[in-house]
Amino acid sequence: MRPGRPPSQPFPPPAPASPPLRVLVADDNPVVRAGLTALLSGHPDTTVVAEARDGREAYEAAVRHRPDVILLDVRMPGVDGISALPHLVGLAPVMMLTYSHETETVREALRLGAGGYLVHGEFTTEQLVRAVRDVWEGRPHVTPGAARALLSELRGDALAHEPTQTPGVEPNLPSQTLSQLQPSVGQSFRSRFRLSSREAEIMDLIASGMTNQQIAAACFISEKTVKNHINRIFAKLHSTTRSQATAKWLGVA
Repeated sequence: MRPGRPPSQPFPPPAPASPPLRVLVADDNPVVRAGLTALLSGHPDTTVVAEARDGREAYEAAVRHRPDVILLDVRMPGVDGISALPHLVGLAPVMMLTYSHETETVREALRLGAGGYLVHGEFTTEQLVRAVRDVWEGRPHVTPGAARALLSELRGDALAHEPTQTPGVEPNLPSQTLSQLQPSVGQSFRSRFRLSSREAEIMDLIASGMTNQQIAAACFISEKTVKNHINRIFAKLHSTTRSQATAKWLGVA
């Protein structure tokens, strides 16, 4: 080694580890709170800084501790999760973590700004930790049970809007319209759009009001792939906006 030359470093120093995400857990069940606290605080990427038994306590704890992410149950005595949600989303990203996957509850939670909706029993500890970080970074998560609830309602709405026909009576439609229809008798009116099964699934999620990020999370695909699907869907539905496509897809246009 030449005099005056500092010794070489064969390996760069390790990058400093990012601090664990600070999480607030709001659930009226003390067993659930204790379990989540143990799981998250025992993982190097997360730590629980506060617990709450209802929405009011969750708001007060969020103001006091300024967590990175709030895990919020739906049904709690006093102020429930849905009522508290609009007040909490301005303080930190909120992920619903609950046993409820009723369609209206899922829809309302996402409409009010929840960054994700996880149903107990549908994720592992590692998946929960990853979902917490994704929601903090703006990538929403919806577990399969919540996604299925939305799809079931949408498909039910579409069936309710399907045109009825008296058996044995031919519909009085222009010949041009008839030529555009699928020949198979009894197929859904949606079949005329010729969407693939994946495109139909994504169109259902669009109609539910999900954003591209939420669709990507529900379908386990990238946002870019979602956008590519949407471009093809809009072309097939001859639509330029989500509202136009939704109206046609639900049979109300």
